[in-house]
Amino acid sequence: MEPTVIFGRHQVIENEVNIPYCREHGIQFYRRKSGGGCVYADKSNVMMSYITHSDQVQATFREYMQMVCSMLRELGLEATSTENNDILIGGRKVSGNAFYHLPGRSIVHGTMLFDTDMQHMLQAITPPTQKLNKHGVESVRQRITLLKEHTNFSIEQFKQFAVRKLCNKELQLNADDIKNIETIEKKYLNTEFIYGKENLSL
Repeated sequence: MEPTVIFGRHQVIENEVNIPYCREHGIQFYRRKSGGGCVYADKSNVMMSYITHSDQVQATFREYMQMVCSMLRELGLEATSTENNDILIGGRKVSGNAFYHLPGRSIVHGTMLFDTDMQHMLQAITPPTQKLNKHGVESVRQRITLLKEHTNFSIEQFKQFAVRKLCNKELQLNADDIKNIETIEKKYLNTEFIYGKENLSL
């Protein structure tokens, strides 16, 4: 995907997104329907989603986190998960995850930082100062790591590895599926949804 900042449903955009920087550098920004924190994504970042029929929110989240950590451990990495829905390698964040629930559907989705543009990520997202203080670090960069620093895989090799380990079948979208997705997409492109009704002047 093109460089994009994606922030949580209940977040205040000006507290999370450096809007002038994004506009200057052609970085898009969108609100999602799930909660969680603000993330930066580009073509060197892997996005994953886990969709089930379960209504058990915590159990589904836990299952997904365990699957991803197990996959990374098969690469010989020291992968662990946190109560804040992050996945760490050697104590540093490599993946952030969020949850969205509908009746009869549970969706966990997250990032996997592979070779992400660190300059854009650090400038496009503006985390609250108290969040940095909470982790006892001077910058976001000290809290995160890139997967490429821990494996000899290319990003395409990692994607293929992840598909083999996490997926058991392939779903092909037909024309009707794509049309329905494009209809749903319109909601996410609506300026009132992106900015919030009180922030349309930004």
